[in-house]
Amino acid sequence: MATFEEFLRPSGSETDTLAGRTSLDAYDRGISNIDSADGAPAGLEADVKAGDVPISRLIVIEDADHLGHIRQAYLRRMMETVGVASRFVLIARAPSRIIDALRSRSQMIRVPSTERETITFTLSEIAKRNNCEPAEGVLDDIAYISNGNLKKAIFTLELLDIRGLVSDRSAVHKLVQASTLQAGRRLVELAIRGKVVEWKWENRGGRNRKILSGAMAEVDDLMNNHGLDATDLVSQIHGVIVGRRLSVPQALREELLDALSECDVGLQRSTYPRIHFERFLHRTATAGKQHGLSLS
Repeated sequence: MATFEEFLRPSGSETDTLAGRTSLDAYDRGISNIDSADGAPAGLEADVKAGDVPISRLIVIEDADHLGHIRQAYLRRMMETVGVASRFVLIARAPSRIIDALRSRSQMIRVPSTERETITFTLSEIAKRNNCEPAEGVLDDIAYISNGNLKKAIFTLELLDIRGLVSDRSAVHKLVQASTLQAGRRLVELAIRGKVVEWKWENRGGRNRKILSGAMAEVDDLMNNHGLDATDLVSQIHGVIVGRRLSVPQALREELLDALSECDVGLQRSTYPRIHFERFLHRTATAGKQHGLSLS
């Protein structure tokens, strides 16, 4: 049997690695002798037909539609590099946000959202098997906020059980409020009131400094401190506009969606997202003024 170093680097070169050359199962066929008592490194040999390429890695990427265009481009290059020995499974709730270069290399399989009754039944079975006794109505609340996402429902139940809150029905609503990013709704509300770019004085380190405030300050905070890229921020703003917590006339909501769609298109053609977000916010402020919601 060859040494472990020779197994990882077939030619002895650092640039020529096993992972980059072929799959473990394929390499396994030439590393051991049939008469060897040690057996194959990976266990039993798989029966592969002539012309087939053994696959050693199955990489599952959840929420691939939230990767952003830059990360998806990196993923495309990775697929081209190790695609011979690997297969990628991209899980996304919005396939339209996957770049064309990835979608053209993928086979799309649409899985419908899980029914609320099915989610409730599944959570009930999981709770019974793990000696978890949730209060009445907790499972129904989890199924409601999951919106057909079974993975999210199971994760929420597990989190509540670990923290010992499954017997408190109000804990579900507190969890949703604590895990929801509120800055997106705040920046939209500030823009509607006309507070797009404002400045304020703050005492920092014993000195008064002029600090940016208003909706643009929220945009900078989300992108710089929370790590959201342009596509993630568009998703946040879209969820705020179509959500039920933003109490605005329907005509204004439609104008905001039109402005956001124009912003999203502009982001695909530019490397300076802040310019397009500022233009969107100014359009939002103009629309808010026309509907009598602006303070200026």
